[in-house]
Amino acid sequence: MNVKDSLLKAFAEAGRNYISGSALAEQLGVSRNAVWKAVKALENEGYIIDSVTAKGYRLSGRSNHLSEQLIAAKLDSSVIGSRIIVLDEVGSTNNYAKEFTAKGTANGTVIVADKQSAGKGRMGRSFVSPAGKGLYMSVILHPEFSIQTAPLITSLTAVAAAEAIESLCKTDVRIKWVNDLYINDKKIAGILTEASVDMEMRALDIAVIGIGINVRRIGDSFDEELSSRASSIEDETGIALDRNELCAAVINSLDAHIAKIESREYLREYRRREMLTGNMITAKVGSETITGKVVGIDRNANLMVETDNGIVRSLSSGEANLCRIAK
Repeated sequence: MNVKDSLLKAFAEAGRNYISGSALAEQLGVSRNAVWKAVKALENEGYIIDSVTAKGYRLSGRSNHLSEQLIAAKLDSSVIGSRIIVLDEVGSTNNYAKEFTAKGTANGTVIVADKQSAGKGRMGRSFVSPAGKGLYMSVILHPEFSIQTAPLITSLTAVAAAEAIESLCKTDVRIKWVNDLYINDKKIAGILTEASVDMEMRALDIAVIGIGINVRRIGDSFDEELSSRASSIEDETGIALDRNELCAAVINSLDAHIAKIESREYLREYRRREMLTGNMITAKVGSETITGKVVGIDRNANLMVETDNGIVRSLSSGEANLCRIAK
């Protein structure tokens, strides 16, 4: 690890405390001049570093730069986050991750980007991903659980991301089946899981979990139509979260939940947060549009809808294209 990366790690471990130049030099085994040069190099990359005479340096809370070192310093996970790759810009973190899997990447590898030029949502929709505003990440899994369990990944990830956000800003995060997170009735995050199957073994080969969270104030990054239904954590709570800290919190929460996916324990929390239950909705299922009352979430994370004739249908995330609360 070079001096610059070691300095970032030291800042992450110090939190909001200042560290003197001499203490940093001793800790890193370099000269104070080398510390100063590393500070300047980080500032040139966009990091904001507070410097106070007789106190030393610290990474400013106003800094909004994504860093592998800053994320890794806050991890408490066993599998997810085994490797972290941070990119300035990418078309889609999911596409990048899928290309990366062909190279035999490690289980639990996380791809994080400051900006996506072609962010992906479910059913071919786009996810607007401006620079500096959100957390756009994909997790590569080599699942050990059965292919029958695979449909649970998205709903489990929704719970993990909701809990991570709540742990940092103490606000209620709701889930709109199956993959969208809401604060104050505004969408602030979406999840897209893509998987490949080993047909010969009839087993799940690789799963790529894409997570997009609007973190900082959106400003004019969204058009009028998108702004009417989507927002960000900061716009809804007034809290400007550290994206590195949020990324680590998502990884930690997802790591803890995914290890117990087959127990379905997370469904209790999913059902508590889910927004559609109790409402009349319309859903597009293939070429059919159905209307009915949502009566719950079944053990496979399907949406249970009671139609006018009293029949309860279980809609899977793979077949239901669009669900809206009926007006």
